[in-house]
Amino acid sequence: MLRQYRAHAAAGGEPSTFVVLYDDFNPFLDRFVSRVGPSRPVERVLSQWKLWDHMDAILSLSVTQLVDRLLEMPARDVPTLSAAQARDLALLAACYDQSTAEPFPKRWRQLRQRIGYRRPAGLWPFSLGVVATVVMAVALITSSLRGSLSWTTLAWPWLLLAAAWGPWLWRRLRSWWRAFRIARSMRSGNRTVGQVTRALARMPEVDLAGQPLPLLPRSDDRYELLAKLQALLTACGYGGMVVIVDRLDEPHLINGSAERMRQVIWPMLDNKFLKSPGLGFKLLLPIELYGFIEREDEAFNQRARLDKQNLVPSLEWSGETLYDIASMRVQAASVGEPSGNAGSALRCLSRQAAAARRAADAASPQAALQVSVSAARCPLPRPHLGAALLPDSNRAV
Repeated sequence: MLRQYRAHAAAGGEPSTFVVLYDDFNPFLDRFVSRVGPSRPVERVLSQWKLWDHMDAILSLSVTQLVDRLLEMPARDVPTLSAAQARDLALLAACYDQSTAEPFPKRWRQLRQRIGYRRPAGLWPFSLGVVATVVMAVALITSSLRGSLSWTTLAWPWLLLAAAWGPWLWRRLRSWWRAFRIARSMRSGNRTVGQVTRALARMPEVDLAGQPLPLLPRSDDRYELLAKLQALLTACGYGGMVVIVDRLDEPHLINGSAERMRQVIWPMLDNKFLKSPGLGFKLLLPIELYGFIEREDEAFNQRARLDKQNLVPSLEWSGETLYDIASMRVQAASVGEPSGNAGSALRCLSRQAAAARRAADAASPQAALQVSVSAARCPLPRPHLGAALLPDSNRAV
């Protein structure tokens, strides 16, 4: 599917699409359960999964992917961002960059240097405290050499030193409180309070004033952050953003349970969210969920408006389509085989299956042996681990 998006953009000369694969729910669900209630029943915990948890997960994947691309490309190819856009990207990375490839402070510093967001104004409280400390140290050394330290018994020099560190301490306390609320409301994220505190304290207060932050468990702030992300993607040359949701039944906390899948994916079925401008969704969901949709009440239908979501109840494959897909997957699973051998290998697999059925129905052991031997002569490509041969047809869009 990713190749199709790239091929479409290359063939039509259109801007490329920023594709986000939302297909690994394990890390998000694990962190969510560990914060909400690790000792409570899984069904009760998953019932508290909300739309903003999905939005946090999508923002985490998107921001991490965007930061990776900006850091990997040569410096001369980095798009030029305005001061406001550089601030928005630094703020998004402070909250949602989930990469574990390197320490977060180092990665965040590299990002700020790459996009030109330096803002020395954010260092003035710390600089004021350092200067006051150095002046006090010089005064103590000078007075000690002259033998006149009587002034050190007075209160005003130390009060001045404490007052010099006051702005830094106030900034740190405010940043810690914001970081604490962010970490508490982002139940599926891996950012710690200390990491967010240091990042927010490095940004000037004027850059944070009035900016949306995920401080509360609600979706309003996340919608604004998504809009900022989309504006950044446009500045980076992307024509749009698509989120592909798949493999919902695979997380170990769900383990194929239809009820748990419903608890996780239902909050995402929100018409306002799914119809966000410039944002597309493709949900490949297990067919077991369609029965829940048919039994839902009017309130769900008014919120989800599935009649406007291009819903396909089930994916049905024709014989020709199945043959083409299976041939491509056989070729993808082959190592060191010519490209023209995929069709013959697939025909051999089909003959082998038919031969096995004939062997089971054979009237004598000799006939069964003859059929099995003839099927064994079919050469097959060497398999590649992790390759699947048949498409998953039990999906609904």
